[in-house]
Amino acid sequence: MSTQNCILIGVGMDCGKRRRGCVMGPDAYRTAGLGETLAELGWQNEDRGNLPGPVWVADAAPGKVHALDETIAWTQMLAEAAETAMGDGFPIFMGGDHALSLGTVAGVAAHAADQARPLFVLWLDAHPDINTPKTTASGNLHGTPIAYVTGQDGFEGFPVVKAPVPTENVCFIGLRSVDAPESEFITQSGMTAIDMRQIDERGIAAPLKEFLKKVKDAGGMLHVSLDVDFLEPAIAPAVGTTVPGGATFREAHLVMEMLHDSGLVTSLDLVELNPFLDDRGRTARLMVDLTASLFGRRVFDRPTHSYT
Repeated sequence: MSTQNCILIGVGMDCGKRRRGCVMGPDAYRTAGLGETLAELGWQNEDRGNLPGPVWVADAAPGKVHALDETIAWTQMLAEAAETAMGDGFPIFMGGDHALSLGTVAGVAAHAADQARPLFVLWLDAHPDINTPKTTASGNLHGTPIAYVTGQDGFEGFPVVKAPVPTENVCFIGLRSVDAPESEFITQSGMTAIDMRQIDERGIAAPLKEFLKKVKDAGGMLHVSLDVDFLEPAIAPAVGTTVPGGATFREAHLVMEMLHDSGLVTSLDLVELNPFLDDRGRTARLMVDLTASLFGRRVFDRPTHSYT
């Protein structure tokens, strides 16, 4: 994280699942002060507005893949935007549902390949998102990005991934809702999967430290994808895929503080924020606060909020 220039890109993508609301996410981050917070931490930031992606107008029939054409169009647009933004600074993709990572990770990986550096992906999520359009039971494509960016079959019609991410370069932290086929694939593929039981037993710092060492030893670039449902729903209710037992406030901040200390992170997704489900903006504020920890805010620098 040597650059001092952040590129904020709004991605009001709301077609990766059937429950509407993530389209409002980018403006919620702006309202919660993401740009101002980065500036306070000494980072220049350029807000490039919201990408003018397609919106879905009709639901798929039961059992069918939802909003396939719209998701393909978003993926193409995002891959190009991400690859360009990587050359200009540190991109932060303000989502939007997690299907946006189909494009963001593909574009970041293409840039890393141009730099002759391996890309690693840290997936902070309750779900591993390694279904494909052919295997998804829900038909929701926000559950497919990892399969796509690692070059798995089943994505006919999608842009070709220029630089597939090796499966062994993917680390999941916070898993607690995994389909049986996904679990089998994780085991066979060499991905690192840290579920909440392991976090209960070992803490969150030790497995993260092991993964960061792997990234550093390889001279890699690190993309972080932070899903709201990584967090315990009691502190982050604004998500349509709540799973009890998520990361606590301090566990989540520790992850971000360690990531900052590593100096390895080069891009960030903020996904699945649905302001329609929030409680007076507290989830958006928490996500901004976590981003602040990634960009250098220390635990004893945390502001006191007074309400009158």
